[in-house]
Amino acid sequence: MITVISIFFLISSVSSTVTISISPQTLNRTGDTITIKWSGISSPSDLDWLGIYSPPESPHDNFIGYKFLTDSPNWQTGSGSISIPLTNLRSDYTFRIFHWTQSEINPKHNDHDHNPLPGTHHLLTESNRLTFRFGLNVPEQIHLAFTDTVNEMRVMFVTGDGEERVVRYGEVKEKLENVTVARGFRYELKHMCHAPANSTIGWRDPGWSFDAVMKNLQQGVKYYYQVGSELRGWSEIHSFVSRNENSEETLAFMFGDMGCATPYKTYIRGEEESLSTVKWILRDIEALGDDKGAVVSHIGDISYARGYSWIWDEFFAQIEPIASKVPYHVCIGNHEYDWPMQPWKPDWASYVYGKDSGGECGVPYSVKFNMPGNSSEDTGMVNGPQTRNLYYSYDMGSVHFVYISTETDFLKGGKQYSFIKSDLESVNRSKTPFVVVQGHRPMYTTSTKVRDTAIRQKMIEHLEPLFVKNNVTVALWGHVHRYERFCPISNNTCGERWQGSPVHLVIGMAGKDTQPIWEPRPNHPDVPIFPQPARSMYRGGEFGYIRLVANKEKLTLSYVGNHDGEVHDVVEILASGEVISGSDDDGKDSNIESKSEFAVLWYIEGASVMVLGVILGYFIGFFSRKKKESGTGSSSNGRWIQVKNEET
Repeated sequence: MITVISIFFLISSVSSTVTISISPQTLNRTGDTITIKWSGISSPSDLDWLGIYSPPESPHDNFIGYKFLTDSPNWQTGSGSISIPLTNLRSDYTFRIFHWTQSEINPKHNDHDHNPLPGTHHLLTESNRLTFRFGLNVPEQIHLAFTDTVNEMRVMFVTGDGEERVVRYGEVKEKLENVTVARGFRYELKHMCHAPANSTIGWRDPGWSFDAVMKNLQQGVKYYYQVGSELRGWSEIHSFVSRNENSEETLAFMFGDMGCATPYKTYIRGEEESLSTVKWILRDIEALGDDKGAVVSHIGDISYARGYSWIWDEFFAQIEPIASKVPYHVCIGNHEYDWPMQPWKPDWASYVYGKDSGGECGVPYSVKFNMPGNSSEDTGMVNGPQTRNLYYSYDMGSVHFVYISTETDFLKGGKQYSFIKSDLESVNRSKTPFVVVQGHRPMYTTSTKVRDTAIRQKMIEHLEPLFVKNNVTVALWGHVHRYERFCPISNNTCGERWQGSPVHLVIGMAGKDTQPIWEPRPNHPDVPIFPQPARSMYRGGEFGYIRLVANKEKLTLSYVGNHDGEVHDVVEILASGEVISGSDDDGKDSNIESKSEFAVLWYIEGASVMVLGVILGYFIGFFSRKKKESGTGSSSNGRWIQVKNEET
């Protein structure tokens, strides 16, 4: 009885006079900031926390996220404030403050990283509702994609209802005279295949995904567009440069495993570095001007929602500044698709494919994106939607881009294998001399993760012969959250030229940080083995992305680091076959000029030297690189020289 009375007085003393207020009480759009103020906590704990709830009627343990009151500098006084930018989830928000102490930590109630989740036994106060002024109506999460037709551009967006929406577009911002009706789609709780995606904790209404195609576009022209309706409201006016199949240059920004950041803690860890990746890519896109198109390529592990559906909303809000300007192309990764009962799970891969999607089984990925082609597979769920956007290709300037799925059947005799074979055999090399293949799990990596060994072996057995026979230029992979560039390679052996030996790069360094260092020394667990294998030309531990710049004579890949937005590795691939490493032996970028404007140069191979050819164009943020006089990167006998040791 004494204990019960003590607890009663403790709770009463903590909560009897606590007040909370929010300002403003209505937000206009995603990204607007709310300030929560509180006072009257008489015995504050350093574990007291603010819960963020949407919809407002959610149970205490079904929060969107939380922040500890210690984030406020004067929390020990029992008063304070926290400001948070919020994403429109097409539902109102409320905020609740809870008292929590060290003695109440439940070691069995943990988040994805095994940190204890906050306790909800002692509610101190709850705020009024916060609303978004145009919550259900105004389209958000706008993103573009190519279709199978050169003179088209697809636009997708999300609203809270399924009422008719359109896209209006034109070459003049004030005269958007072309109109196309958008189709609406949605998925339901019953389509999720596993927890947490099909649980009350993970599920939130995803709204309606709309899809419209802008047609009859002039190639290489800037267009303005707007989505919505007169009745429900319009988005802001955005713009893009249409695809030009005859363009003299091809520009792309490429990475894997980015995820997104959230302004609060939640059941899974956010990817803070993804903000820098978006920032630097946006810088590069804005530097292109009004007449240069580009594409973004995100090769798997897209949002890392893993069954917590509002993370998809956070992801699309984060990429919209990019994806509303240039096509945002994706391929499927393990964190979009994998689940225990997936249809394709051969015996040799029984331990490869697990619960990485958090029960989403590819459904949100398949509804929220619409890539070229018509590839699909059953999810294995009764009445469930098909898993889409698995493999496809398109031409852009001098490059033929191919996207494949490492999560579904890629073995010889399957549908995907037949597509890859037919696609590679039909490439017009006079039009697109370079072929870039992209998938999630890598065929080559010096990461020694045992779980993926079997799939790498099968990729080398079944897919590499197609790549070699059809002279794939570059293969890009994610999954390993590091950057690594290999020599031109086939069957684990370096070649002299890329014809018959594609250049492989691992580029899963855009945001996700749960990746151990390269294999450590046995007697020094914190120090990686050094030097790296000879076939690995460069290994980087810094977050970032790849810039691709190509014309018909040369394709250049540059590794941009997030900490400074500068180039840390370069490789130049000539149509004639030569591969030129652009990194110095010590890993410094002393030969990469940094100016306010950069010339994108290409070179033509002469009898024994490289001579300047044609200046293709100037734009901020791109870098030029000459072949090193010493020939670092290759030698006359074809033996590759290691050019960089690992960055950490």
